[in-house]
Amino acid sequence: MTRYKLTIEYDGEPFCGWQRQDNQPSVQGALEHAASALDEQPVEVFGAGRTDAGVHALGQSAHLDMTKDLTTDTVRDALNHHLGRNPVAVLDAEIVGDDFEARFDAVERTYLYRLIDRRPPLTLEQGRVWRVPQFVDADAMHETAQVLVGHHDFTTFRDTNCQAKSPTRTMDEIRISRVGDEIHLFFRARSYLHRQVRSITGSLVEVGIGKWAKADMHNALQSCERAKSGPVAPAHGLYLNSVSY
Repeated sequence: MTRYKLTIEYDGEPFCGWQRQDNQPSVQGALEHAASALDEQPVEVFGAGRTDAGVHALGQSAHLDMTKDLTTDTVRDALNHHLGRNPVAVLDAEIVGDDFEARFDAVERTYLYRLIDRRPPLTLEQGRVWRVPQFVDADAMHETAQVLVGHHDFTTFRDTNCQAKSPTRTMDEIRISRVGDEIHLFFRARSYLHRQVRSITGSLVEVGIGKWAKADMHNALQSCERAKSGPVAPAHGLYLNSVSY
């Protein structure tokens, strides 16, 4: 039995999310179907994190065990072959120790949120970026976001169905800047609460369009009340960017 670590890219639009669910297409399910076809027996795939329906990935990590002794290039290429038309690509495969765990060994995860502030509708980037049809002040968003950096109770920005035992998390970095015609929000932390990034993003956009001030963000965080959060940003602008070990 050989354990492989995978680096995966996917378009989350057609999936119910990462996690396998009965009678619904999932990223995990597509990978397990491909891996089982390759190994000619059932194979379970374990991801570094669960992404919601519609959320994309540029660098998701996962691990799986296979009975066949295959080179890493063969695993990568064969999995991509068996994935067929699923918008999932295995970018890299590497052999790791039997004790490697994609989820529990991760020390850092980064997310990217893409938005664009323009009036015309999107065509080529439809489903890839959140369009806000008015000017968004990225500098004001970046300054305000620093209120959230550090160790805090993030109950305000936690989904009501979040199953985490504690609402406290340490946000190591939030960086917001214009990149071409877009505004990119970069988040870095060891772990996150359910929909935390999307909730924070929605609240920061309230700052960017002038509805909130920096003090409003501070007060929302300190309130520890879900009702004090701004709107939750749509899933299609969010990307799991990388996982570090």
